[in-house]
Amino acid sequence: MKREFLQSLRVGEEPLPKEVVDAIMAENGRDIEAAKVRPEELETLSQTVKDWEEKYQKAQENHEKELRNLRFSQTLTSAITRAGGRNEKAISALLDIPTLEAAEDSSALEKALADVKKECPYLFREETTPPAYARFTGASAGDNHYPATLAGALREKFERND
Repeated sequence: MKREFLQSLRVGEEPLPKEVVDAIMAENGRDIEAAKVRPEELETLSQTVKDWEEKYQKAQENHEKELRNLRFSQTLTSAITRAGGRNEKAISALLDIPTLEAAEDSSALEKALADVKKECPYLFREETTPPAYARFTGASAGDNHYPATLAGALREKFERND
């Protein structure tokens, strides 16, 4: 705000008194000084912003690392389960985990599991097929004759009573 602007204002026919113009200009000066950002405050704010940016970057890196570890852990667990592993911790202890984490594909993990399976077959379930299911036909040896259906049992019951 300029002093000439205030002196050109009129209240009625008369210009503003000099004391009023001086008071308004003094208040305006205090407002301007209060609104000025001091260099120290600006540096402090700038440093705070940098600190938060660094914290954000570190948090992002930690999150990405945890996510990679979680994905690898899940991949390892499912691969051991698919291979028929009996004890995940024991099998994991025999694997070179850092090398497998660095591998781009899962073929390295499959090969490592196959090697462990050859070295320590007792850590894995045998891949045998279960015996075929034999259905009970109701026939038995000797005098014990059991009917296969409810209708057959009822028929036999009523025939014996006759």
